[in-house]
Amino acid sequence: MIQKERIKVLNSKMVRKGQYVLYWMQASQRAECNHAMEYAILQANELRVPLLVYFGITDRFPEANERHYVFMLEGLKEVKNTLEQRGIRMVILHQSPEIGAVRLSKQASLVVVDRGYLRIQRQWREEAGQRMECPLIQVESDVVVPVEEVSSKEEYTAATIRPKIHKRLTHFLIGVEENEPLYSSLSIDMDSFEIGDIEKAISKLRIDRSVKKVDSFKGGTKEALRHLEFFLEGKLDRYPELRNDPTLDYLSNMSPYLHFGQISSLSIALKVKETKSPGVEAFLEELIIRRELSMNFVFYNNKYDSFEAIPEWAKKSLRSHQRDKRSYLYSLKELEQAKTHDPYWNAAQEEMVIKGKMHGYMRMYWGKKILEWSKTPQEAFRNALYLNNRYELDGRDPNGFTGVAWCFGKHDRPWGERPVFGNVRYMNDKGLKRKFDADRYVKMIHAISSQGG
Repeated sequence: MIQKERIKVLNSKMVRKGQYVLYWMQASQRAECNHAMEYAILQANELRVPLLVYFGITDRFPEANERHYVFMLEGLKEVKNTLEQRGIRMVILHQSPEIGAVRLSKQASLVVVDRGYLRIQRQWREEAGQRMECPLIQVESDVVVPVEEVSSKEEYTAATIRPKIHKRLTHFLIGVEENEPLYSSLSIDMDSFEIGDIEKAISKLRIDRSVKKVDSFKGGTKEALRHLEFFLEGKLDRYPELRNDPTLDYLSNMSPYLHFGQISSLSIALKVKETKSPGVEAFLEELIIRRELSMNFVFYNNKYDSFEAIPEWAKKSLRSHQRDKRSYLYSLKELEQAKTHDPYWNAAQEEMVIKGKMHGYMRMYWGKKILEWSKTPQEAFRNALYLNNRYELDGRDPNGFTGVAWCFGKHDRPWGERPVFGNVRYMNDKGLKRKFDADRYVKMIHAISSQGG
């Protein structure tokens, strides 16, 4: 089922006689549980034309590097093969996505696009819609409940958004039916950027190569489903009690795949609910409430990637303690190279650099310490965001921006006042040791590091 609330027309052009319906795939990089693609198939069948799928690869996505591009291409290679089995041709162009979309729209009856919440993603769609001579229809497929259906404003905390999401959840927590295209597009002859050999494809991109791919995670829907199955069978039951222990790894590892749209949060939620596990409620709180709170944040707060995005009480409190004496001060280079006095922080930084994903609980500690060890809170925010976006496979997205902002008071409340932090929540290594064997965590990361990742 594709609810009408997921569908938004982005321009006022009329459907015309074209060679195909174009699905501009950008945020939802998958062939399964994809509302936008299924809507496009239905439109193509109704108009009696084939469906053509397009993806644009830009060299200049903000802060993306080789690590991110390799993971993305691994997923796109799988998508291309899966679509071909359904009689759908996928065209990949090495150019800014909105430019290719406008170009391919010239022969299209209409264009369907998925939804992205970041500034650049919204700009692409807005610009393309203005330049196309046929309709551009956006279909939301990367959240369970579309942002505007939840709230018309930026929400303060999870507590304020939770009841609003729950109110609409039954209506939207329904799987999407897969449709077969009536007309094949495989015979459409069109140049496409070749991604069959990923190393060769990467070599043709003009991108930042300073951060290399990881061995810990491979991109693609099949890999996402493999991780999910492992989580559902062996981890979900004890997820509520053990998720904050980085020595045990009771996380789902879904975030890199959700970041690139290689798996749908809706399909994850439906599979999780089927288990009847005692861990369902705690996991869905993270997957739906917390994740969609982050979408709400970046959608309604245009300053989401700066210190200015945090609450006024936090800004005021941090600024009032800006001149407080810091026990330690570290440069960005020292932080990046994990050269601090704190073995737990260093291990967290190393985990992120090596694996492309830091354990969720350690991310909070990691961000709090950057705030504590920087000359100003503004510098701390910039450095935390830079490191997170540079090394995390799931950085550079609403969850990533929200996670960093949380360390500075976003979606939190004022706490007891203390030096440097003011009223912003404080964390220390004693807290780590109360929750888990922190020294064991350090040894684990050192072992991974000594093996070369």
